Amino acid sequence: MISISKLDAERNLENKARILIADDDAMVRSTVSKILEMFGYNVQTVSDGKGVIEVVNDSFDVIILDINMPGMDGFDTINALNKLNFNIPVLFLTGAGSMDYAVKAINLGAYDFLTKPIEDLDIFNVKIRRAIEKRMYVLQERRYKEALEDDVRKKAEKLEEQNKLLLSYSNSLENATVQLMSSLQNAMEEKDYYTAGHTTRVTEYAVMLGMAMNIPENEQIVLRRAAQFHDIGKLVIDLSCIQKPGKLTDEEWLLIKKHPSVGANIVKPLGFMKQEQFIIRHHHERMDGKGYPDGLTGDKLDSLTKILIVVDSYDAMTSRRNYRKNLNMEEALAELDRCSGTQFDPETVKYFAKNIVDFMPKNNILSHEYIDNLYISES
Repeated sequence: MISISKLDAERNLENKARILIADDDAMVRSTVSKILEMFGYNVQTVSDGKGVIEVVNDSFDVIILDINMPGMDGFDTINALNKLNFNIPVLFLTGAGSMDYAVKAINLGAYDFLTKPIEDLDIFNVKIRRAIEKRMYVLQERRYKEALEDDVRKKAEKLEEQNKLLLSYSNSLENATVQLMSSLQNAMEEKDYYTAGHTTRVTEYAVMLGMAMNIPENEQIVLRRAAQFHDIGKLVIDLSCIQKPGKLTDEEWLLIKKHPSVGANIVKPLGFMKQEQFIIRHHHERMDGKGYPDGLTGDKLDSLTKILIVVDSYDAMTSRRNYRKNLNMEEALAELDRCSGTQFDPETVKYFAKNIVDFMPKNNILSHEYIDNLYISES
């Protein structure tokens, strides 16, 4: 913290404090100026208030004003000085002893009074020195405030830089986690003819539908991630049963129905995927509450979950299984429409049906026909 000692005050006086005098009487200006110079001060004089405003700057330590001056009198001048905000102590030099003058001057921020003619030079000098010390404390406070503001600014900049680094590290960690999970899931899917490409297609459908429904950009990111990992629970569940011919047994079906809750538990430790966790857990719920794992009704499901339910079901219906034939686009859309309101959200189905026809030919989405041909050529 900046401090001012007695030695500092004496040193400042030795460096000749600057004093500005304004009086319309040339004789007064000359007399007061000589007295101040005799005490070792640096003096500048002007003849009126306008002259003060023209020459004043932050280098002056004290201003001495006559009250009765033509044009801008002492009161007008101190008013103008207050607006300049130099905070230089002002002493009024006057022969008028009116109490009204004194009250008005004090209210305007005057520091003290000097009477003319000057009779007691010691008292005169004491008042000047006190005004100079007042100015020094004003400058001290200003320097301290500037130093404090500078310190706060530097610390704020440093903190902002650290926050940027932390955010960058956090984003890198998130991206690395997402990429690792994607690689594991893709590796799992590619081992199975019936699930190969499912996640890619569902993600593309979800992004398309989210954009068509004007989902906010930040929620589109959530939707994409949820679609990417909606089946991640299958990583730790033995689902080889879906490759066998024929329908699934009750035990096998119960096992498959665990994958949404298992998937939600997998992403639960990832704090940045809290919203995705909800969507992953509930992507097999129904509007009528007959879905799993929690039997939530449509009013408990958000729009992103409703989107994933529709696109996941559409891809499942249009995917081949060894125990059933896949539906074509028209048949699958008809099934979505038939189950609209019971299994699927009607508005979501409407947007999907409206946009999927134009979407398919324009996008290089991993098609079922491509997967079929790929496995046929390898067999």
